[in-house]
Amino acid sequence: MNERVTMYTDGSCLGNPGPGGYGAVMIYGEYKGEGADNYKEFAQGYKRTTNNRMELLAVIIGLGALSRPCSVELWTDSKYVQQAITKGWLKNWQRNGWKTAAKKPVKNQDLWRRLMPLIEKQDVNFNWVKGHSGHMFNERVDDLARNAASGRDLLEDEGME
Repeated sequence: MNERVTMYTDGSCLGNPGPGGYGAVMIYGEYKGEGADNYKEFAQGYKRTTNNRMELLAVIIGLGALSRPCSVELWTDSKYVQQAITKGWLKNWQRNGWKTAAKKPVKNQDLWRRLMPLIEKQDVNFNWVKGHSGHMFNERVDDLARNAASGRDLLEDEGME
């Protein structure tokens, strides 16, 4: 049986585009509190990016940190990310040569392409949580993302157009 993981992700951008960051929290099994050996946080800031890119990157970094197949309950406040998976947009984009239904190039292809093999390796259930609604872990990843966006040591977002 795969290990159970609960993951919360968020992206932030101070201006869109502008400085941005992502935050992710992973909980292996039952939550035992921050600092417990089954609780991990990830965050990084970028000099110039977009909110959607950071939302995607949070998921990529979180899923990429898993060292073996897991059953993942992933929570995001990004309908863009959640619906691309649950409504089949990602599969349609891929099938249509990375074009939208309007025949325009899909934005953030570099990140969607990074995400696809990570989803295939895991059993991921994408859930939506309303942002800024007081949910403890959604608020935590929001803080991580905003702090990363306004922090030092910001990286270049190589895929930013």
